[in-house]
Amino acid sequence: MAFHEIRFPANLSFGSVGGPERRTEIVTLANGFEERNTPWAHSRRRYDAGVGLRSLNDVETLIAFFEARAGQLHGFRWKDWSDFKSCAPLATPASDDQLIGTGDGSTKVFQLQKTYLSGLQSYTRPIRKPVAGTVVVAVADDPKAEALEFSVNPETGEVTFMLAPDLGTRVTAGFEFDVPVRFDTDTIQTSVASFHAGDVPSVPVVEVRL
Repeated sequence: MAFHEIRFPANLSFGSVGGPERRTEIVTLANGFEERNTPWAHSRRRYDAGVGLRSLNDVETLIAFFEARAGQLHGFRWKDWSDFKSCAPLATPASDDQLIGTGDGSTKVFQLQKTYLSGLQSYTRPIRKPVAGTVVVAVADDPKAEALEFSVNPETGEVTFMLAPDLGTRVTAGFEFDVPVRFDTDTIQTSVASFHAGDVPSVPVVEVRL
């Protein structure tokens, strides 16, 4: 699948409805107990891009973006306004926000990731589409300088150090990120009359695996 490194207009995604989706297989036994399992290691996010439209100019922008992606054919970046930082939404990303690995003296490449913690349980999500210029990194709580001590690939979310972090050192990072998505429809239906009346088109968007 081709992926276009362009973000869906953030002013249009603001106000959209969506979030993570899980797939759970549930089997009810004869005694009434359940067996539950999931084939998915990671959640998948879905959104409705139509909810954020506020004017006819927004509709024109949406159609242009849709046509340039050839409908469902090409993926693109999406800003999830409820979850787009390594920290709380109103905070500023810091180099100690997320643990992304532990040094072994030889590994130079680390994948950005975000851990969601609730009680004693946690889920770690790989971050594949960081926003360029927002990534800050530290090794053993010592902030590193981008371009001098490390580099970031904004298309994969990989952090590469010039020198491998020492054995046992904590590698941490802070960042903003996008969600890789595609349109989940090959059709967009709009009506000028209904739009003026407050009705907006449904434009489903779904996260893609990379």
